[in-house]
Amino acid sequence: MSKRLAQPGTVTQRVMYWLRTNSTILSNAASLVGTTVVTSVLGFAYWFVAARYFPTYAVGLSSALISTMSLISMFCTLGMGTMLVGELPQRQGEETRLITTALLVVGSVGTFCGLLFALIAPLLASDFQILHRSLLTTLLFAVGVGLTTMTLVTDQALIGLLRGDLQLWRNTLFAGCKLLLLFLISFLLLRDATMAIYATWLVGVVFSLLLLLAVAVFKGAFRARKPHAQGNILSYLGRTAIQHHLLNILLQLPSMALPTLVTIILSATQNAWFYVAFMLANFVYVASRSLATVLFAVRSPKPHEMARKMRLTVGTAMGFNLFAVAMLSLGSRQVLSIFNPGYAQHASASLALLCLGAFPITIKDHYVAIARVEQRMKEVLLPIALSALLELTGAAVGAYFFGLAGISAGFVLALCIEALFQMHAVYHVARFGTYKSGLSLSDTLVTRIEPESQHSQERNK
Repeated sequence: MSKRLAQPGTVTQRVMYWLRTNSTILSNAASLVGTTVVTSVLGFAYWFVAARYFPTYAVGLSSALISTMSLISMFCTLGMGTMLVGELPQRQGEETRLITTALLVVGSVGTFCGLLFALIAPLLASDFQILHRSLLTTLLFAVGVGLTTMTLVTDQALIGLLRGDLQLWRNTLFAGCKLLLLFLISFLLLRDATMAIYATWLVGVVFSLLLLLAVAVFKGAFRARKPHAQGNILSYLGRTAIQHHLLNILLQLPSMALPTLVTIILSATQNAWFYVAFMLANFVYVASRSLATVLFAVRSPKPHEMARKMRLTVGTAMGFNLFAVAMLSLGSRQVLSIFNPGYAQHASASLALLCLGAFPITIKDHYVAIARVEQRMKEVLLPIALSALLELTGAAVGAYFFGLAGISAGFVLALCIEALFQMHAVYHVARFGTYKSGLSLSDTLVTRIEPESQHSQERNK
């Protein structure tokens, strides 16, 4: 009787109880989705202002520099961000040291790689001679790469701390600051508009990081609760970080390569149509990826609790997919016509097919989350590499025989084939809380922590 009384009664009470119980997962996943929406909207406004008030050549070259900076930064994270997502909830009291060391490492690597690119870039394209115009421009690019790398890791560290709200506010401040700066400098007659546009991006990064640091110091968000943490944890976790990094690159490879593939097989014009459709489809995919990321951060050593969280994230992702796919599929022509009427004519079928890929992608995202939770990244590197090859092959074959709609159909078909093999692992964890045969999730976490403790004890002796 008492158990029944403890349960919520009305439908509203049940909904509120469900929201309170799962608020951590839902709020942090919502912050990741919100970040995508905010940065996309403000990013569109940013490039609208740039195209409206600056020379075309300056806009084109600055966008190329910013894209290059972002690409180099992604490779320079070294998997540290993903590693922090998984480790920070498990290592309370050592957050400050882990985050600080990780940021110093990736910031140094990013700055070095940015400087190296700035030195060799003019050999790749004559337009990049601007990076050799002065020592200031060279250093500006290098520092931009280093700081951007640090922001990528910082955002993931905030998810690891389950402070997705701070991650959302940092990105909002960054996007708003660079937009305001761009609008202000548009009134100036600048000789070097390219580097001025690039500088707004850099100042926005610095401004958002400084405000985040001020909030962290004021609220004690990163303050360690244990005064003396033992051992060089980061060196112990370095191998894990590299495995995360390799897995991240393999996961992002198809998305990065698909536009180039369309251009090679079809044409640059058809790639423009495909790119817009693919960009819109990624808005649907972001919910599943956000939920899977948060699941990795809030994983539980208790199998029944892990199973409950897996059912929550998979179910929520599938529900969002149904709603988003229905909206975009029915309104694909209207949405694409916002960009250009020609896009609606040529890419509506491609967009509808790409949206259907959200369902197998949900399975894939959670399959990868399971591998991260159970420290089986090394085991899934080959399957994920084969998956990336299958996606690109399916897209290439589809494009060759059926054009623009074919590339989307081939890509989604490849995702569905992968999901058939990955679904067993997702079902097993959603049902039993673990997938590793004969080893519970709590055993998995213990085997990861014990070697570090033993290593620290031996070093102290």
